Amino acid sequence: MSAPRRIDSFDNDGLTFEVRDTGPLDGTVVVLLHGFPQTGASWTETADLLHQRGYRTIVPDQRGYSPRARPRGRFAYRSSRLVADTVALIEAIGAGPVHLAGHDWGANAAWSTAARRPDLIRSLTTVSVPHAGAFLRAMLGSDQLIRSYYMFLFQIPWLPEFAIRRRPRVLERTLAGTGMTPAQVDQVQRDIVLGGALTGGLNWYRAMLLQHPAALRARVTVPTTHVWSDGDTALSRRSAELAGQYVDAGYRLEILTGVSHWVPEEAAATLAAIIDRTARDSA
Repeated sequence: MSAPRRIDSFDNDGLTFEVRDTGPLDGTVVVLLHGFPQTGASWTETADLLHQRGYRTIVPDQRGYSPRARPRGRFAYRSSRLVADTVALIEAIGAGPVHLAGHDWGANAAWSTAARRPDLIRSLTTVSVPHAGAFLRAMLGSDQLIRSYYMFLFQIPWLPEFAIRRRPRVLERTLAGTGMTPAQVDQVQRDIVLGGALTGGLNWYRAMLLQHPAALRARVTVPTTHVWSDGDTALSRRSAELAGQYVDAGYRLEILTGVSHWVPEEAAATLAAIIDRTARDSA
């Protein structure tokens, strides 16, 4: 086996993705997938704490976010393409199978990757967003549909981008209402809105309806922990409670109290401990 090496990017689908590869080079690999409207920088504090536990963390800026990985049109953001990106990253590392964790849309991509390519995943930690089947069932049987109103607004072409750029204070107030700090809101404006990643990020939502129905029934067969926080304005507790019904392996639901949707920054120490425990339990 060749010696491990650092990577700062990887290629897939003719796109080039930027990567943060940090921590002990010989450490057990944890891949961390970010959500909307953030980049891999949202995992910085959690990653630093994982390094202290001996892990090497690989954090990509995902499709639509990396400057050289922003294809046009919603079809380029189908779940199959997002899974292919994660698979290409793991293969580029050359250290699989890996421990995989994702927050928000990154959790959605992580669920799908674990279901489709369990050979590449040792353990799965999902944060905030549950399995797609659990999410749909929660929309039909709880207040999840009301919580998800913005997803339907984001389906409209170009208008959300126009409104966000024209009325930045509206976005700032909205994000603050979800629990983001002023520093986090400023980073969204800098990295996503001004940084040119807004349409790419929104295209993850616009590709939702292109998902194959089989994804709603896909089973996960690796040890899994799902993390939900009771201050999350976007995801209901019911969606979290249903997630375990799609896992045919060791499963645990962790509920964080007094924490908003932005778990990797707000509860980094707790989340790092959960990822570590899930990884150790899979050994």
